Amino acid sequence: MNIKIGNAPCSWGTLEFEGMGKPIPYNQMLDELRESGYQGTELGDWGYFPTDSSKLCEELSNRGLELLGAFVPVGLKYSANHDDGLKNALKIASFQREVAKKMKSQTNPFLVLSDNNGTDPIRTQFAGKITKDMELAPKEWKTFCFGADLIAKAVFEETGLKTVFHHHCAGFVETPSEIDQLLENTDPKYLGLVLDTGHYSFGRNSQGPSLLEALDRYKDRLWYLHLKGFKPIGGTSNYFESIAKGIFCELSDGEINFKEVLDWLNRKNYQGWALVEQDILPGMGSPKKSAQKNFDYLKSIGF
Repeated sequence: MNIKIGNAPCSWGTLEFEGMGKPIPYNQMLDELRESGYQGTELGDWGYFPTDSSKLCEELSNRGLELLGAFVPVGLKYSANHDDGLKNALKIASFQREVAKKMKSQTNPFLVLSDNNGTDPIRTQFAGKITKDMELAPKEWKTFCFGADLIAKAVFEETGLKTVFHHHCAGFVETPSEIDQLLENTDPKYLGLVLDTGHYSFGRNSQGPSLLEALDRYKDRLWYLHLKGFKPIGGTSNYFESIAKGIFCELSDGEINFKEVLDWLNRKNYQGWALVEQDILPGMGSPKKSAQKNFDYLKSIGF
């Protein structure tokens, strides 16, 4: 079994939320990530890490870290967003390719495509409680999937990198049925799935297939994995309030059985990366302590 574990800048508070204040410097974040035992990271928001590929290569190589991917949100529901989304995706994918090439990396980073989550007021208000009438209409799905395919194909043809779609609460691909719709109407040659354990558990609203059933259902498109804890909080909080209340908790504290996830990965001989994400906001504790706790927990169950 060869699953390597990474962690992401969002676990150190680099989130696009109002009132976040000054982020932890990237060099401190990378030091703490490596000291906690992780072997890779994602790019984070553009401009958080150095945007000079040689400089980022040096920062990662000096710590023995791999670049695993970059999160790129695009409001795919609207065709007017597709061109700008494509330009941004190609810029970031080309940058990742340069870094990987200079590092002579054995890891091909992913372009992690997602909806522009948290911008639609209804989807944000009812995250985790989405009903059928809140979903995209057939014509909107056609536009959405066309945009996803457009970006994924161009990224592959121009950079050689693969694209994975990140289903995400407060976006238009949140529920199991929405994940199904996306995968059924996009090209499996160019677009895979990054399954996020926390977002899936939140978005299924205790009604869709279980996490293990989802892993079975999407196994042929599962190219990448995000490990995120989930602890229901109840009430009527919107998406951002739910995060502030700790709905995405430390891995050992929620309701997800990560040992079962590991057993599934072992049975399927999964050879990819698993990236820990824990959205940290001010006042939610020490990022390094949480990162260390999450790493130690994963090792204790066999990762």
